[in-house]
Amino acid sequence: MVTAPDEETLVRIPVNGIEINVTVEGSGEPVVLLHGWPHTWRVWSEVIPELAGRHQVLAPDLRGLGDSDRPAGGYDLNTLADDVLSLLDAHGLRTAHLVGIDLGAPIAFFTALRDPGRVSRLVLTEGLIGTLPGAENFAPPWWFGFHRVPGLAETVLPGHEAEYLNWFYRSGTLGRGLPAHIEDAFVRAYSGTEGLRGGFEHYRAMPGNASLIADLASKRRLTVPTAVIGGATVGEATANQVRPLADDLQAFRIPDGGHILPLDRPRELLEIMVPFLGRA
Repeated sequence: MVTAPDEETLVRIPVNGIEINVTVEGSGEPVVLLHGWPHTWRVWSEVIPELAGRHQVLAPDLRGLGDSDRPAGGYDLNTLADDVLSLLDAHGLRTAHLVGIDLGAPIAFFTALRDPGRVSRLVLTEGLIGTLPGAENFAPPWWFGFHRVPGLAETVLPGHEAEYLNWFYRSGTLGRGLPAHIEDAFVRAYSGTEGLRGGFEHYRAMPGNASLIADLASKRRLTVPTAVIGGATVGEATANQVRPLADDLQAFRIPDGGHILPLDRPRELLEIMVPFLGRA
């Protein structure tokens, strides 16, 4: 029986001037899994075992999140893409498939658009790609503004992290909730002022990152074969954004899946990802 990653698979490695926490499993053509907020690499826990039977899986904690370093800066997409490529370089990998959810989706998209020679296939799920046209029917959620106010959220939330984060985990699974040990690990990662700050720095960088995406998208097409998978939250918005730019796009929908698809509907997600990533 394939088991989930354990602490022995986790390492901290120097990447692009910081240290990041990453789990590495399996062998074969590499796949890098980029999580969102308020998640860590553990959002992929239910899909890593099967993927690792076919691929070398690298699941890092993003800059500022999980157990990776929380620097004051570097949340622009150029630096975040460099983090991804430095991770590949550290493992001696020229190319890899990229999979991104939530905050990880625009990072994966931007990396593939900027450096297509380093990305074999791209999977985007439940994450908007800046302010590219196509997502006009998706209203920015209330917390985007709250998280972007400098210094506010990480000042007022300490002491209530579990209650605040639980709201995201329940709404992101259509009320079903997460396994207790996963939610506990997420809450530990985002407790206290310093634990919270990195995630909010990602939100504060969003307007600038939207400009970076728009500028690059005005000059290039997305040539990397791409699959976009929507759940009940972002739905078809991501595919609508990417379709006009993509040479090779497949769009999928898991209508009964919440925003946190890798934990809420891992089997359905794998049924799409496995054949797509293995396609010749």
